[in-house]
Amino acid sequence: MGPRMSLASHVVSQTDKAEMNTTTQTNKFRETLAAEASAYDVTLTLEAIAGLSRYYELLSLWNSRIHLVAPCSAEEFATRHVLESLVLLKHLPLAANIAEVGAGGGLPIVPCLIVRSDLRAILIESSQKKAVFLREALTHTGVSSRASVINERFENVATPSIGFVTCRALERFEELLPSLIAWAPVNSTLLFFGAKRLETRIEALGFTSTAQLMPRSKGRFLFIVGSREETKPIR
Repeated sequence: MGPRMSLASHVVSQTDKAEMNTTTQTNKFRETLAAEASAYDVTLTLEAIAGLSRYYELLSLWNSRIHLVAPCSAEEFATRHVLESLVLLKHLPLAANIAEVGAGGGLPIVPCLIVRSDLRAILIESSQKKAVFLREALTHTGVSSRASVINERFENVATPSIGFVTCRALERFEELLPSLIAWAPVNSTLLFFGAKRLETRIEALGFTSTAQLMPRSKGRFLFIVGSREETKPIR
């Protein structure tokens, strides 16, 4: 009996430690969101922070099974991933419809959906495992009624009727950029995350863009490429 009780106590102890660690990391995540939001010109309600925390916990759990984002601290996830994603909001008008291509772990769209209840989105992801995670994340955070997941390469998806297209972590992004621009609706606005060299790539395709440097960053940008009618390729 003694050894069995000792083993059971050990299992309980390990479980308690894991739960305590999760709680500690979530608290750090929440505290960082609250402290840093103003630097990103983002306003977060307590309800939004709670929803973002649920998303963070779920992604952290799944990240140990499938690679969704590079391992990082709770503080870095709050700033580099979530708050940088929320910079997108100032470029999205009321009731905007947006498609995220190469959605992966749901950044930037899932945080945007959590914070803004007027947004609707289509998340396009070619990996079946990541698509399963995305559906779970939408359900877990209570935004599934305003978003859908398409498990397919964007090239094989009919162009949806949306006003905005965003991309943050699409593999071979610069290589696929011409196809992505051709795929996007004519009157849509493109919102791309990337390094400074992406601006040169956009210009090489004959389009102009506005580059917004991310707060607390020296080399990460949001590129805003306006309506195709406004930014026709240079002949």
